[in-house]
Amino acid sequence: MSNSLGKIFTITSFGESHGKLIGIIIDGCPAGLAINEHDIQKELDKRKPGESPASTTRKEEDEADILSGIFNGYTTGAPICLVIWNKDIDSGEYEKGRFLPRPGHADYTSYIKYGGFDDYRGGGRFSGRITAGFVMAGAIARKLLGLIKTEVMAHTIEIGGIPSRHMEFNEIKQRAASNPLRCADAEAALKMTVAIEETAKQGDSLGGVIEGIALRLQAELGEPVFDAIDAELSKALFSIPAVKGVEFGAGFQSARMKGSENNDPFVIEKDKPVTRSNNAGGILGGISNGMPLVVRVAIKPTASIAKSQQTVNLKEMTTASLELKGRHDVCIVPRAVIVVEAMMAVTLCDLALRAGLIPRVIK
Repeated sequence: MSNSLGKIFTITSFGESHGKLIGIIIDGCPAGLAINEHDIQKELDKRKPGESPASTTRKEEDEADILSGIFNGYTTGAPICLVIWNKDIDSGEYEKGRFLPRPGHADYTSYIKYGGFDDYRGGGRFSGRITAGFVMAGAIARKLLGLIKTEVMAHTIEIGGIPSRHMEFNEIKQRAASNPLRCADAEAALKMTVAIEETAKQGDSLGGVIEGIALRLQAELGEPVFDAIDAELSKALFSIPAVKGVEFGAGFQSARMKGSENNDPFVIEKDKPVTRSNNAGGILGGISNGMPLVVRVAIKPTASIAKSQQTVNLKEMTTASLELKGRHDVCIVPRAVIVVEAMMAVTLCDLALRAGLIPRVIK
């Protein structure tokens, strides 16, 4: 397995959905950063189960436990180890379906790749639960990005084919947290909620789209050609379970434009170059250009549904049917918003350290 990400600000994920714990190790964090459990917990609370009508009934407190690397309220420069102890575990349904791979899940591929030795309970290493570790790392990365005035935020822009209206960044920042779906458009959020409730009654699930934004990002981040800023962000975002697509700026729409429509003309504002439009999403040549970085992430419908589905029995090599009775999110999108923010922050923090914008000791 490959469980580490980053070159200087490096994170290593560990733990399983139904194991004793899940956690993250952060190496390369500068010494002297003021941080405590509250800073980490307030980010984790945004991802907790039960915070929206779309989420699972699994009740985990998701309390961050700092094991190393933080002393007297400051980072020491040593590896930071953060864990969450799993408490509300019910593996009964997974034991019954051990040899019945769930459609849309990694049950079959992990069974084959690891010779049947994989932890299949709750999806094991392939569960969305491991993203709680990403969020803890993101909390520290956000604090570091604050030193260079960079702000990262994300919000829901679509669920079940219901889009939100376009909004300016300040409006998104003010309104996105006003409802459990983390959608800045209150009218669209209401329609999304109705769709989620109706879909839940049908035993089905929904997907959606999350938009991530980085503001006040200095021009120069990114290490072309293979560590371009969009390449690094894409890798980090695709590491989130259920992500099936990533686009920057105009994204796929740019393929339908003419060059004169897609190009962003330069102008001078406050004695520095900016662009009139932002079809590039804040990135040119794999390097940040100083404009807001805008990325959209497609989240597939939750694979665990209550409807009967066809599968196979891997032990008997026969066809079978499967009805899932576990505790699952109807729509993972609202809880994934904070995870998108976290992985953006982790990646941008690593690139900022590589560019020398963040000191190795904070004084």
